[in-house]
Amino acid sequence: MSEAYSRDLERWIPRLIAVWRQARRKGDGPETRLTPQEVKEVGAGVKQLSLGLTRERQLAGAKYMDDPRLLGAYLLFYWPVSYAQARQALGELPNRPRQVLDLGSGPGPLAFAAMDAGAKEVTAADRSKPALALARALATEAGEALATREWDPTRKAPLPEGAYDLITMGHVLNELYGTGDGAIAPRAALLEQVLAQVKKGGSLLVLEPALRETSRALLKVRDVLVGKGYAVRAPCLFRGNCPALVKESDWCHAERPWPMPRVVEELARAAGLHKESLKMSYLMLAPAGEPWPEPTPGRLFRIVSESLEGKGRQRYIGCGPEGRLGLALQEKHRTEKNERFFKLQRGDVLSVTETEPKGDGLALDDRTEVRVVAPAGKGVPPPPAKDTP
Repeated sequence: MSEAYSRDLERWIPRLIAVWRQARRKGDGPETRLTPQEVKEVGAGVKQLSLGLTRERQLAGAKYMDDPRLLGAYLLFYWPVSYAQARQALGELPNRPRQVLDLGSGPGPLAFAAMDAGAKEVTAADRSKPALALARALATEAGEALATREWDPTRKAPLPEGAYDLITMGHVLNELYGTGDGAIAPRAALLEQVLAQVKKGGSLLVLEPALRETSRALLKVRDVLVGKGYAVRAPCLFRGNCPALVKESDWCHAERPWPMPRVVEELARAAGLHKESLKMSYLMLAPAGEPWPEPTPGRLFRIVSESLEGKGRQRYIGCGPEGRLGLALQEKHRTEKNERFFKLQRGDVLSVTETEPKGDGLALDDRTEVRVVAPAGKGVPPPPAKDTP
């Protein structure tokens, strides 16, 4: 995570703590951290949320944000996480948004991330009145203008009116319409409705948990929309059905280094969670009628795995316009031109030359040139402008 994003998030921590203490109407403490008793109390709520949303999943779709204890745990732990995830994904937008709608906003981590990314008019919409009240309190604490609307997709409520440069949905889709493949069609239909309110040149950003189940479900929704002609702005370079769905054991998610704020680190420890990096699945979609982005020239792959280092070689899984392939380079073929291959991160987009088919992928060698055209969290640059006669 960039230093700028981290600094922005650090400014939100005392605001989150202040609003939480105001809402519970008891207890004073340090502005920038929780007391040991507060850590213990909130940590128990974080543990319950983690079990209910990422393991046992019994809270998925439930009105847990109407529970003051769980809403407080979300505000102090998952809000910073979601904000950081959003800032990473927003770094890939082709244009800076002005008007933004955050659907299923909760207390607004994505809404405020969009503000910090340059948005001027932001609306947060959610079915939870207590969550929206906290979002408004945060806006007041920060001196920002935030509009709020009630929106309950489980009751087929109409979307807030208007057209937007960016619509965000953070950890919302996986909690709608049940589980299993029966949820895919209604989720895709909802995203089509949402995309109808995205302006030309704008985007719909969907963030989801990095779990295998939720990631694969998002990829299936992606395939439905791609099949109907919608274009993916990020992270996909492959324009057909997602190759990560071929094997049941595969899925696709992003992972970014993250210097955790102290309050998040303390709550993770209290809840018995290991959160050393930011993990998420995400999809950035263009509205109907817009083409897929044309990337910079070259044989491109996005790194979609961790380092698969073996004895005497480096290996990753890459996904590009030609599909999902293994990429391997032996240490003995290491040169100045391909040195960058040994230092890649999940999410980097690279250009490679001079490869040979081998097994389920490509072998790189001492002839290969490796160039990172877009580091993780940055958009793939377009082709150079053509000279006009």
